[in-house]
Amino acid sequence: MMGHKFGPAWRQAALSAVLAGSVAAAFAAPAFAQGVLKVGMTAADLPITTGNPDQGFEGYRFVGYNLYDSLVEWDLSSATKPSDLVPGLATSWAVDPKNKTQWIFTLRKGVKWTDGCPFVASDVVWNLQHLTDPKDPAYYAAEAAQAGPYLTNYASAKAEGEDKVVITTKQPDSLLPYELSYVLMISPCQAKKLKYDWTAFAAHPSGTGPYLFAREVPHREMDLVPNPDYWNKKRIPKAKLELFPMPDPATRTAALLSGQVNWIEAPDPDAMKKLKAAGMKIVTNTYPHNWSYQLNFAKGPFTDIRIRRAANYAISRTDMKTLLDGYMIKSYSTVPPTTPYFGHPVEYKYDPKKATALLKEAHCYPCAVTLAISTSGSGQMQSLSMNELVKEDMDAAGFKVTLDTMDWNALLAVARVGVDKYPTISAINVSRQVQDPFNALIRHVATSQWAPHGSNWGHYSNPKMDKLIDEIYNEFDNAKRLVLLTKLNEMMNEQAVMIWVAHDVNPRAMSPKVHGFIQAQNWAQDLTPVSVSP
Repeated sequence: MMGHKFGPAWRQAALSAVLAGSVAAAFAAPAFAQGVLKVGMTAADLPITTGNPDQGFEGYRFVGYNLYDSLVEWDLSSATKPSDLVPGLATSWAVDPKNKTQWIFTLRKGVKWTDGCPFVASDVVWNLQHLTDPKDPAYYAAEAAQAGPYLTNYASAKAEGEDKVVITTKQPDSLLPYELSYVLMISPCQAKKLKYDWTAFAAHPSGTGPYLFAREVPHREMDLVPNPDYWNKKRIPKAKLELFPMPDPATRTAALLSGQVNWIEAPDPDAMKKLKAAGMKIVTNTYPHNWSYQLNFAKGPFTDIRIRRAANYAISRTDMKTLLDGYMIKSYSTVPPTTPYFGHPVEYKYDPKKATALLKEAHCYPCAVTLAISTSGSGQMQSLSMNELVKEDMDAAGFKVTLDTMDWNALLAVARVGVDKYPTISAINVSRQVQDPFNALIRHVATSQWAPHGSNWGHYSNPKMDKLIDEIYNEFDNAKRLVLLTKLNEMMNEQAVMIWVAHDVNPRAMSPKVHGFIQAQNWAQDLTPVSVSP
């Protein structure tokens, strides 16, 4: 097996070598009668194209879900209701009534990979094996790191004929369909043809998604074109897609105003009036996204609940909303209030005097903490200015905050490895999507999710919560499970397991020439209906 890392040197050497062929592929693709959508992303670099992407969920939004499909997908067609699961490469799924550790997935017939091979059940088994078994000849550590947090309960899979897959979990898992919505399927045919050379696969990816890879200019631009043979004929894209990494909000804003791009993520709040005056459309919606801090529960001040609560009381979310020109919802919980399992959590409203009293009671005054933050990144909103305001508020209440600033992917690496490797970091500011129960709640507090195995970075552990989580996994009645999830959200707040600051409303700005976009209440967005007029 050939192993490769995706650093700058790789991109320059490998992609330059295939650039001519990639450009030829772009010109061989269909004409783009409905324009070119040019996106200024918040990402510091272009996402990888080998399946589950890096660059956070912005990588999923613009590359992962465009080149590839998952067994279970999200309904992104409505702006007025929360997204729910819909069939993807699987047309139906159900738990085996005789064995709650087994899920049976019936696959869509007639689907082909973009390399021409038919999509069959053994392909699903291969994908899951390639992501979970280090002894498998196709195992790829970089992809396993991206998909791993969603497969912590996965045990095995087997094909039954060409259109059925039985997936076995380590324990009953009522939430498995949600988790599989983030596991993207790549072509085993292409991987085998390229002898599991993932550098070559990245340059010639093969999926079943609505777009085809056309070309990449390292660190600067990636072009995707419509897949005319996409299995869902209602979602064949109307426009070509060009992606540009632009981590600085001022740069993104200037690029939109100058016409370099016609769509930007997370525009600079200070530029909103200027953008509107220039005729740009500002689109927002309720968004399952939490801007918060995961805490170190292995060592340091946040092991004391009084200090965790003090940090939450110290922050003025009203001032934060002013900073963002109103483009946020005040956050006192991991999930926004519209979530069905929100319940009645503790609201740590701004009370700096109470925060100071708690610090003094805990004999940590001033209380030195180090917060690991990024300069920008997928979902990080206005990272630097927001973190500076958090520091100002916490310092005023009696903390002594040090901001440890790093690149977005570097911060994600810290998050994946876990607190044992970074004992001097008190908290990490990695914004999280919270559109399903596992990602919203369980992965942050379950002992079974301790990093690097899962996303519980700070190694929080609570026997009562673990017992409740087991009950959730074993409850396949939706109404009964909702009661348990509500209880879990309330317990997490009572224990102040995070520092909560903001729920994003995902503002994005676009040219008036961009048409057809519906902003779903989801981290992912459907770009296939979008057209761009001349």
